[in-house]
Amino acid sequence: MNPTLNILENKPLDQLNTLGLRVNARYFAEVNTVDELREALKYARQQGLPVVPLGEGSNVVLGEDLNALVLLIRLKERTLVCQQDGLVIVRGGAGECWHKFVLWSLKNNAFGLENLSLIPGTLGAAPIQNIGAYGVELKDRFVSLEAVSVETGEVVTFSLAECAFGYRDSIFKGAWRDQYIITSVTLKLDAELKPKLDYGHLRGLLHERLSGQHPSGMDISQAVCDIRRQKLPDPKHLGNAGSFFKNPVVSQSTFSKLQARHPDIVGYSTGDQWKLAAGWLIDKAGLKGFRQGGVGTYEHQALVLINYGQATSHDVLLFSQFVQSKVKAMFGVELEPEPRFY
Repeated sequence: MNPTLNILENKPLDQLNTLGLRVNARYFAEVNTVDELREALKYARQQGLPVVPLGEGSNVVLGEDLNALVLLIRLKERTLVCQQDGLVIVRGGAGECWHKFVLWSLKNNAFGLENLSLIPGTLGAAPIQNIGAYGVELKDRFVSLEAVSVETGEVVTFSLAECAFGYRDSIFKGAWRDQYIITSVTLKLDAELKPKLDYGHLRGLLHERLSGQHPSGMDISQAVCDIRRQKLPDPKHLGNAGSFFKNPVVSQSTFSKLQARHPDIVGYSTGDQWKLAAGWLIDKAGLKGFRQGGVGTYEHQALVLINYGQATSHDVLLFSQFVQSKVKAMFGVELEPEPRFY
């Protein structure tokens, strides 16, 4: 066993998941290097344990007792790899805080992530979810990632095509689920700012603040942060996992039918399909600020589920199913949770 790898037993995880669920891990280790990660995976194989990787615990719903080896991924790296043809290639460790990595890139005149500011989580978790906000998705900036095979400990590189990115989706949520742990991510950013201000709320706020002047990358980042803070509670005060449901995607004909019944429905065209605002659907179903026991929806943003202090993962599951059933009954639309349930 690697002498620097400290495996703990019965480790409380309530401070390591943003929902604040009271959870214990049978085994737990913090890994700071690829070698430590490979050693931890070897231990898990020898003990016949499943592995649960954690970054900032912001997109997971953890079961009460995890009979697993929980690994806190703390691999750190921020590297300006090269600059060529108007692009800046950057690489970061999987344990880097996503928002801090965005700010670092902007300070180094590498643009393109500003619309993704303040998304909770780590850089390593970002490709799994193909995080996105305000018209930008991670896949737009993705070059490659490195990951370690849970089964063999082999270090493997994955290209953009191999990751099979979709809307809040990747192959790591499908065919390669639980098979790899990401260790680093390489992105291609712009050497000059090319603002993407398709969303009216963001564009309007910047126009108001700057009186029509061209925004800087930091201006856009700050505006995105301010909008997100209005919508999302601080998990230090109210346990939450951010946006709990994906925005459902429907056909043009389905959207037209819904619009005929609900003229104020909020949706965004994606070509031949429409992306509906899940928060609007939940709100119109009468569930904004609604609470059952220790779980409820946030009073300022129906898309966010709140743990009021005593909720269990089972409580969260039951409440999320309740929300799904209400929206399905009213609109005929299926909501899909974003967080991973363990």
